[in-house]
Formats: sequence, structure tokens, C-alpha cells
Amino acid sequence: MTQGSVRAMLERKHEAGNLVEIVDTLDLKNVMDRNIEDLSGGELQRFAIALVCIQNADIYMFDEPSSYLDVKQRLNAAAAIRSLLRAEKYVIVVEHDLAVLDYLSDFICVLYGVPGAYGVVTMPFSCREGINIFLDGFVPTENLRFREAGLVFKVSDSANEDEIKRLAHYNYPNMVKELGSFRLEVVGGGFTDSEIIVMLGENGTGKTTFIRMLAGRLEPDGGDELPVLNVSYKPQKISPKSSGTVRMLLHAKIREAYIHPQFNTDVMKPLEIDKLMDQERVAIALCLGKPADVYLIDEPSAYLDSEQRLHAAKVIRRFILHAKKTAFIVEHDFIMATYMADRVVVFEGTPSVTTKCNT
Repeated sequence: MTQGSVRAMLERKHEAGNLVEIVDTLDLKNVMDRNIEDLSGGELQRFAIALVCIQNADIYMFDEPSSYLDVKQRLNAAAAIRSLLRAEKYVIVVEHDLAVLDYLSDFICVLYGVPGAYGVVTMPFSCREGINIFLDGFVPTENLRFREAGLVFKVSDSANEDEIKRLAHYNYPNMVKELGSFRLEVVGGGFTDSEIIVMLGENGTGKTTFIRMLAGRLEPDGGDELPVLNVSYKPQKISPKSSGTVRMLLHAKIREAYIHPQFNTDVMKPLEIDKLMDQERVAIALCLGKPADVYLIDEPSAYLDSEQRLHAAKVIRRFILHAKKTAFIVEHDFIMATYMADRVVVFEGTPSVTTKCNT
């Protein structure tokens, strides 16, 4: 980890004469005097983008610049990256959020192949054509199909609202939580089984804090007591502690679900856990495999590519509806959030200062 303050590092690397503009665009003014090792995931990502933008180069390269950023910050990051465009300079971006890609790109190269084995890069296409080729899974210029079926985004491919029988109803009370100088006020609300509630808001507005209160990881400072619920929680940041294989971990943590044919059909096979055992998909499987009334899932799209995000969204939605459970999900990818959500909870206010959760 780099040592020192944000201001010192940016001033040391500054070459292009655009420091003030980039700091303002990426909303870094409030963290300029903070140590780099004390930055949150979103703040560190914006700092890393700024560090590249303020240097002189012929080619600028960004690998997944939208990770850890909320919707507003993703657009700000895209604006900062596009500000680098000059007739004599090139900007290359690797990105999985298709909405950001559409906003950011002039040309798109699609990569296909077998993960971990080989990859092929297509010729550059226009932005619209490139995204459509990726979604369709077919490269017309090479007459090549690299995916058996196209990716289709529907608002919902589940049963109609009238067909879903909701058997349980829960309520959570008005709550207040203060963490240092940060204050979160939660307006009481309710939820039922067979329902997915997506939480939207800027970074630092208390979405993860609210999820941790529902999970019993944080005690509210004020308000009535929370209902006693059996909760399964996937945190935002995954810190793997197991030294064994993925199969050993799944057997130890969710043995009953792991050996159940229905769980394998609904969760394990669509997520391709046996083929591509990355941390995010294993964490989603571990969360869904635990018996619970409420599933709290924090940013399930992190580290997943566009195709994997769609598979994960389908798995979560199908599991919640079939098992007649409830899910609270924090998600910044608009396409994934729209696909999964039955209802939306909006967080508003001044990030990291005073915010309110509206139901």
C-alpha cells in the first residue's frame, strides 16, 4: 500500500496541468488530507483514476474503473476519463457495466474465448454495434458465434405479481445510528416473503450500515427493537479465511444445501461454481446456501463481468421466489438492479454526514 496523504501523492504525480479539474470532477476535495491507507474502496478507486488522469502519457489504460463506485460517481469517473481525449492520445478501458460502457466509449472491441485458457479480440466496432454483438454472442464480420444464446435483459422473467402468494409479512421500526460524525436515520417499513428489495444511493449514505443493522451486526442507537429474524449475510468486501479447496469450504459451511439436487440445479450450476471458482460467486452461493428468512447481499455484481452479472441476478431472483424468502440487495449496476428489484429503498442526504433511508 502506498504511504502518505492523497494531496502529497497527487501533487507529486501531477504533470498535465489538470489537477484542480480532476479533483473537482471526481469529488476528492474532502479526502485530500487523508492518508491513502485510510481511504474506503470507492475513495481509493477515485484516487487511482485521478492519479492516472493527471499524468502525461500517449496511452491511458483503465481496468474496471467503475468498481466500488455508485451510479453518480461512475458517470463522474467516465467524464474524467473522457476529458483525456486528444487527437494524439489513446484511452483504453476494460469495463463490465454496459451502461457506463455505452456512455464512455467511442469504439468497442469484444473479447471472447474460454476463461483461463485463451481469448480472442475482435476488430473495433462502433459503441452501439459492439454492445449488441456482445449481447447477441455473434460476430457478423467473422460469421462466428461465441455464445450459444444471446443475453436478454428483462425487467422480470418471473411469475406475475398476482400469481405470487405471499405468506409472511415483517416490519422494521424507525431507527437511528451514529458512527463518529455520520448519522443515519431509517424510516420504518415492511417487507414480505418472495420479495427482493434493492437499495439505491450514493456511496457513504449508509446502505451497508442499514444492512448490518438488519443482520444484527450493528445495534441501532435509537428506535424500537428489530424483529428477530434468521439472517444470511454476504458482506461488501470478501476476506477469505479458508485454506482448503472451494469444495471443502462448501461442504463445511452449507453441506445440506450443497448436496441437495434442487440447490445444485438452481444455484451451483448456473453460477458455474465447479468451473470458475472466483470469490464473489462462491460468496453468493455460501449466502444462499444458509437457511434464513432474510438474505442480505451487498454488491453481488462486484468483480463479475456482464454475462456473469446476468447469471447471478437470475440465480438470486429465482432462488428468492422459489424458496419464498426475502432479499435486501445493495447494487450500483442499474441493469442488474432493475432486473432483480420488486421494490426500491432510496438513501438520500449528504454522504458520510447525515443521511436518511426512505422506504
